Amino acid sequence: MAVNLSSFGLPPGGASNDMNRKIINPRTYVAVRTSSPPKMDGRLDDGAWQAAPWSEDLVDIEGDRKPKPTWRTRFKMTWDDKCLYIGAEIEEPHVCATLKERDCVIFQDNDFEVFIDPDADCHEYYELELNAFGTFWDLLLTKPYKDGGSPVNNWDAKGIVVKVHVKGTINDPSDTDEGWTVEIAYPWSALKECAKRNAPPKDGDQWRINFSRVEWDVTVEKGKYKKVPGRPEHNWVWSPQGVIDMHRPERWGIVQFSEKKVAFRPDPTLDARDALIQVYYAQKEFQAKTRRYAKDVAELGLDLPVKLYTTPNLFEAVCGNVRINQESRFWLD
Repeated sequence: MAVNLSSFGLPPGGASNDMNRKIINPRTYVAVRTSSPPKMDGRLDDGAWQAAPWSEDLVDIEGDRKPKPTWRTRFKMTWDDKCLYIGAEIEEPHVCATLKERDCVIFQDNDFEVFIDPDADCHEYYELELNAFGTFWDLLLTKPYKDGGSPVNNWDAKGIVVKVHVKGTINDPSDTDEGWTVEIAYPWSALKECAKRNAPPKDGDQWRINFSRVEWDVTVEKGKYKKVPGRPEHNWVWSPQGVIDMHRPERWGIVQFSEKKVAFRPDPTLDARDALIQVYYAQKEFQAKTRRYAKDVAELGLDLPVKLYTTPNLFEAVCGNVRINQESRFWLD
């Protein structure tokens, strides 16, 4: 369907880095089934990985408005009846890590992160963060933080396997490293809880997935790595978010699962979702100013084929067979 894709409105609070941001088409990847699982040793040198294509390099979380990342990060994916397999290559001249306890806040170290929303409803999704030690934090989110979501930290992806191989020497400033590689085996049995659909997926199924790398600038003091004081982290991602917030699942990439190598099939609901997410942000801005939700899109100053159903505290917006509510939850009629 044809949709007027105008700029997003501001979310509540009106953060300046949301100004004038436009729709970003999600990146896509076709994950082809493997006939034999990867050997889980952190290396990406066996047949399963050789057959899987590399993704594009990760870019800045805000997209083209910011410079390209200093170092390369890319990933591969494959799958079978038991697991979703993810391999990542992280270029890093100074591999360092400090955290060794599972479920601690891993992004305080340089890390690699995976986000998975199986049914693309922007609610009940998974997050995994890991560092160069292979220490990881696995959790699920009930909904995005901006919508009042809470992390479920005591949730564990039962049976998950995370392996790291360092190409160099970790925590040794006296040399220059190549980086580190990652292997993840994510059991479908662990992902099924929030999937509300086939897990393992069927041929042609599509899930919303994104990848992130948090990178801190470091200096060397007394022979040890130390973060540069007062300098924020870099956020490099696969599919850009447009803002410094990974918890915008509507902007995550689309992964298509396939039995064989095929072309990606465009998501037929994408234009409707783009229209609805614009209405969502415009409604949030409107409600912050007026203490109510707009009754139609004209009141929001938008020219979109969207119907609104509102009460003072709730709304649903409909475009074709796709709906969204005031908590950014999508669903299909």
